[in-house]
Amino acid sequence: MGSDILENIMVDESGNHHEMVQVHELGFVKLLDVMGDDQEVENAARISYGEGTRKVSQTRNLIRYLMRHKHTSPFEMCEVKFHLKLPIFIMRQLVRHRTANINEYSGRYSVMSDEFYLPQGDYLQKQSTTNNQGRGEELESKGAVQFEFNRIYDNAKVSYETLLEDYDVAREISRAILPVANYTECIWKIDLHNFFHFVRLRSDSHAQREIRDYSDAMYELVKPYFPLCCEAFEDYMRGAVSFSAQEMEFIRDCVVGDLIDEWEGYTDEEFNDEVLQGKYNLSKREMDELKTKLSKKEN
Repeated sequence: MGSDILENIMVDESGNHHEMVQVHELGFVKLLDVMGDDQEVENAARISYGEGTRKVSQTRNLIRYLMRHKHTSPFEMCEVKFHLKLPIFIMRQLVRHRTANINEYSGRYSVMSDEFYLPQGDYLQKQSTTNNQGRGEELESKGAVQFEFNRIYDNAKVSYETLLEDYDVAREISRAILPVANYTECIWKIDLHNFFHFVRLRSDSHAQREIRDYSDAMYELVKPYFPLCCEAFEDYMRGAVSFSAQEMEFIRDCVVGDLIDEWEGYTDEEFNDEVLQGKYNLSKREMDELKTKLSKKEN
């Protein structure tokens, strides 16, 4: 997924334009509203220091500092709101993120959708032999498996309609017969800090593939509104890893000597231009922090 997502614009019944991307055959992610931008994150941070601090750092450097040092409250001042259509079993993973506000389609008040998620292609895989909650090798008999999915869905639809129409069973109990692949819809709103936490977990390679597809689509829609925040998120959270105290001790023993050797022979200005920026794309401040991390024996 990439910038081509943003070319998919949906006009709702009120004539409002929303950026939207289809997910799988029947689902979608629609970005309804965005509150704030990179500048708002900077403004929220600078209020802590009073007037006269704008010259201390440019917006990008400040945002990267906040992300790097886990100063999260400025990011919480911005929010994003989505309209999602997704299978119930994916919805159950979404509601695990309790910092979000959510309002879901009511199966008590309204008749449930007759649409169900049907996995396609390489989404149909065997149970992993090494991971109890993951997929393994690709299935060979995909047609037979899809036939079984559809058979269950068709029977569930007929039974649901029979309960409603022939026996006048209440909607709130009739829905119990439907599989968790049944599609539902919701409005989902979350602040930027917790949205990044959601993406870090749900776009991770260990997450279920279907929720990754939704998370990736949501992130791509949000990214143009917070380019500097997303850049910092990708550098310091999404693309970063943490190490235990024991692992750090091993890294120091292996790496520090090599770094010292690399620093020798450079003036400070040459090292900053040729090594920090050229090779590692690190600012002088970031490199100073790295030196501290590698040399620090105790917190």
